[in-house]
Amino acid sequence: MRLMICDLGGRASRRSQIANQKSQILVYRVLILLVITAALLSAGAQHQPIPQPRPAVPAVSFTFAWPSVEPHRYVIVIDSGGKGAYQSWTADSTAAQPAGEDDSYEQKFAASPAARDRVFALASQLKYFNGDFDFRKRPIAFTGDKTLAYADPDQHYETRYNWSENPGIEELTSFFQGIAETVESGRRLQRLRRFDRLGLDEELKSLEHAAVEHRASELQIIAPILLEIAEDSAVLNIARQRARHILQLAGANAR
Repeated sequence: MRLMICDLGGRASRRSQIANQKSQILVYRVLILLVITAALLSAGAQHQPIPQPRPAVPAVSFTFAWPSVEPHRYVIVIDSGGKGAYQSWTADSTAAQPAGEDDSYEQKFAASPAARDRVFALASQLKYFNGDFDFRKRPIAFTGDKTLAYADPDQHYETRYNWSENPGIEELTSFFQGIAETVESGRRLQRLRRFDRLGLDEELKSLEHAAVEHRASELQIIAPILLEIAEDSAVLNIARQRARHILQLAGANAR
């Protein structure tokens, strides 16, 4: 995902505003998904009432929307127990209708304890995003509509921005965008392993660089596909070696 391009003008800005409104609804949907999952795990097959949008446990979410890049919209949610969910949408940015359910990609994951603790520590320091953190001192290039939100059973706060000079906001932004980088790379690796094994090395090389440069976060999320590649004798040896190296960066073990 390459975000360093110039502002595309008023049309892109209007599309981004619409996409951001839709993404706020999607945040609630992902929060509901997390609550339902937790309820099912704790109650087995018992019937549970449909929960309200506010989660049963505290949760932090990040929403990104930019119609001119792919994925053009995604939502990431992490709750205080470390349960995470990622959902993204890709579609032609000139399409008249927004992407439907069939266009989305979803992945649940477990955040590392250190990352979970840091996310909630920063949220607390930032008063749970109860404020305006958008940089307004002078015009700057558009890099996508972003929203950080905090919700628990009693309260909900969110802040929307293009870019912020607040170090905490920027750290969270980089972290969540790094998760998107990791998950989308894992998605591409799954497709390449199935349809184009020769293309695996280039994708792994890109991910390896992103990981070393700290542009990819929570690499353990895609450890399963990395392990499959590392142990697949039909894959080029150089690609298998890269997969093993990335697993080492993730703190996982490859045979």
